[in-house]
Amino acid sequence: MIVDSETREKYAVNDPALIPHYVLFKPELTMGLPPSLTATTGMDALCHAVEAYIGKSNTAETRRNAIRAAQLIFDNIYAAYTDGRDLQARANMQKAAYFAGVAFTRAYVGNIHALSHALSGKYGTPHGLANAVLLPRVLRVYGKAAHKPLWELACAVGLADEFMAKSVGAAMFIDAINELNAKMNIPGTLDGILTDDIPMLAKHALREANPVYPVPEIFDEGDMGVLLMNVRSESK
Repeated sequence: MIVDSETREKYAVNDPALIPHYVLFKPELTMGLPPSLTATTGMDALCHAVEAYIGKSNTAETRRNAIRAAQLIFDNIYAAYTDGRDLQARANMQKAAYFAGVAFTRAYVGNIHALSHALSGKYGTPHGLANAVLLPRVLRVYGKAAHKPLWELACAVGLADEFMAKSVGAAMFIDAINELNAKMNIPGTLDGILTDDIPMLAKHALREANPVYPVPEIFDEGDMGVLLMNVRSESK
């Protein structure tokens, strides 16, 4: 990712030459990571998995990898957060980040990332924090368009079953994300968002998302603006 120093807009740089040949999982390297960063980077990985899974550019492989990532994250993120020396939990989170990364680099991300990139480009908002805060809010706005895949994810992580209404399962999955955020002291809003900046931020997010991202529901500039208004701290 690069940020234009003049416009404060953030852009992704993609090229097949950037694809690594090997990945090394070494959880010992993460043992000094503060709990807050363990939490937000872990939820960033969950965002990668969820946006890949609910998008409309999936394959059987991307769905499998997204599910594997979500399962590992729900089973391990809180343990990694509460005990920084839990090497097994940290190793599993590294695997989750890998599986989620393989999924989203093929199936793309969505409106959550578009909004997050606008915020981090303008204000330097940490990417994982922005994604963690935006994730449940955007999923709720998707509504019926995302009920089925979210219900499938809820079943995969043990929150729902095949007999449950898809809308109920989807709501349970979103509620579980909110609960994880709360348990790990991730706030529900973001500091520093200025009301006067929201039209510009919404335009940038919209340019990134449309028509590239295969999202469940296409947002317009107004949708982006409302989400940004709702996620900002009231003091701003």
